[in-house]
Amino acid sequence: MQPDTAFTIFTIFVLIYSVIMHEVAHGYAAYALGDPTAKLAKRLTLNPIPHVDLWGTVIVPGILVLTHSAFLFGWAKPVPYNPYNLKNQRWGEAIVAVAGVATNFILAVIFALVTRFAYAHGALLYGDLASTVVLVNLFLGMFNLIPIPPLDGYTFLRGLLPLKSAMAFREFEDRVRQGGFLTLIVFLLVFSYFLAGPFDLLVTWLFRLFIGQ
Repeated sequence: MQPDTAFTIFTIFVLIYSVIMHEVAHGYAAYALGDPTAKLAKRLTLNPIPHVDLWGTVIVPGILVLTHSAFLFGWAKPVPYNPYNLKNQRWGEAIVAVAGVATNFILAVIFALVTRFAYAHGALLYGDLASTVVLVNLFLGMFNLIPIPPLDGYTFLRGLLPLKSAMAFREFEDRVRQGGFLTLIVFLLVFSYFLAGPFDLLVTWLFRLFIGQ
C-alpha cells in the first residue's frame, strides 16, 4: 500500500470515528441527565455499525478526503434522546448539544499534546498521524458550532433562550428538518461558496496554535 493511500484511509477512519464519538457523547449526556432513550436503543457504543449513515459516515467524508476538500465534514445517524425526560429542563438540551462539540475539542487537545510530544522526540510519523486527529476534530467541532439547524450550535443557542423565543427557534428547526437531505445539500453548497474560505483560515489558525507551529 502506498503511503499516500494509507494516510487517506487513516484520515477517513479518523473522521468516521470522530463523528461517531460526537454522537455517542450526545447520548451519554442525555443519559446522565435522566433520559435512557439512547441506552435503550443500544446507541451508547463505539461499535460503528449502529451509527453508520451511508451518506454522512461513508460517502460524503470519503469524497471530501479524496478530493482534498478545504473542509472536512460528516455525520452519523443521530443518537435519539427525549428532551422531556431530561432532569434539567432549562439547560438540558443545551448541555446535550454541547457534549458532542466538547468531545471533539477534548480529542483535539489530547492529540495535540501527543503531536507536540512526538515532534519533540523526532517521531515525525506519529506526529503527523496525531496531528490529523487534531485537524479533523477541530473541523468537526467548529463546524457544529455554526448556529444553523440542525447543527449543535443552533440547538445550544435555542437551549439558552427564553421559552417563547426557544419555541420559535424549534418551529423553524422543524421546518428545516422537513426539507431532509435536500436542505443539507443546499446548506453545504452555500457554506462551500461563501464560508469555507474564512472557516478554513480559522481552523488552520487554531490547528497551528494547538500543535505549536
